Amino acid sequence: MKRAIGMALCAMVLGSTPAASKQPEKGGPFCAGLNKAVAPLTGEADAVFIRSYEPGAGEANLPAGIATTAFVYDNALAVIALIACGNVPDAKPIANALSRAARKDRTFHDHRVRNAYRAGPVGNGAPNLPGWWDEHARIWAEDAAQDGTSTGNVAWAALALLTLHQATHDRQYLADARSLVDWIIATTACGDGFCGGVHSYDPQQVRLTWMSTEHNADVHAAASWLFRLTGEPKYADAAGQARRLLDRSFRGNHFLLGTKPDGSPADEGLLALDAQLWPWMAVPDAPAAWRSTLDFAQAHLAVDGGFDFNGDRDGVWVEGTAQAALAYRISGDTPQSDRLLANLKADQTRSGLLNAARTARLTTGLSIDPTGTVPDFFYYRRPHLGATAWAALAETGWNPFTGEKIR
Repeated sequence: MKRAIGMALCAMVLGSTPAASKQPEKGGPFCAGLNKAVAPLTGEADAVFIRSYEPGAGEANLPAGIATTAFVYDNALAVIALIACGNVPDAKPIANALSRAARKDRTFHDHRVRNAYRAGPVGNGAPNLPGWWDEHARIWAEDAAQDGTSTGNVAWAALALLTLHQATHDRQYLADARSLVDWIIATTACGDGFCGGVHSYDPQQVRLTWMSTEHNADVHAAASWLFRLTGEPKYADAAGQARRLLDRSFRGNHFLLGTKPDGSPADEGLLALDAQLWPWMAVPDAPAAWRSTLDFAQAHLAVDGGFDFNGDRDGVWVEGTAQAALAYRISGDTPQSDRLLANLKADQTRSGLLNAARTARLTTGLSIDPTGTVPDFFYYRRPHLGATAWAALAETGWNPFTGEKIR
């Protein structure tokens, strides 16, 4: 959804050189794998974005559209998961890149972050956006969705910075998190909720008028965290505004994806696993009935060995299965959480990263283009930073929406 409704794709890291973590590891194999994959890339860098995907088995290279891409969502998750794993030193350079992106942009000066940046070290100027040389057209090409800004991705960047602020007490991270949520409030407020963000190329971007259940869960979490820290009413108001969309999307035992561009409810037949799990993970005082969505997910989205992204049940979505493992742990069903995590060990590659999907290609029923209707957003069997981060969060019992470890 956030990636789906706003972007996304796929990839894998092949045989990274093992590197010792700069801090003692917490957790188990998934923390170890995340540390192994990230540490050689952070190195002595002050600020760095980590590529989201790497070539899968049998692939010499990634598709051009994601060959240099570091999705903000994946990098934010990596920051939070590294902190959960006890590896603050490797989390800081990634968070520093997010902070710099919030303060400097090649076109806009309103403290947004883009959906993706070019992987690698970040200097003092505006971070580069992903792209590739199109030999046929003889132009430097970019991806409209990656250049855009998804509301949920901005909220995840804020959550990452808030998590690092909690770990380090560095007030710059708090200031940058505030600027990100302020951008959401100023730009994407949409009646009873927050709309999808902005899409397309600089400088004429299009406002996205649909609302996402998942995005609004993210905004609720980030705004609530800021209200706890600052006491500023605008953040309580933002959390309440996001909560109204969540309340509207709840249908007794499951959540809709959100709304259509005209504000009408999303189609009942469109299901997504994260929309069933994130609202009650992100809202500590959520009604008890919201947790029934975990049973709904088990009934409608479960497959052998894990969970699918959507209701067609064409394979295991690794990232979502890790999310479900954390959800079961939050709900108190530790045995089921442990079973899912044990199954995910088969998805871990030599690099330490987990594949995004267990099958060669996994459908989502959603579109890469957030203004489109063609269901062309897929996950592939390529190791994925985001999937690995979620597995580490489930392994350590860390709720990324609240910054709290599950007791």
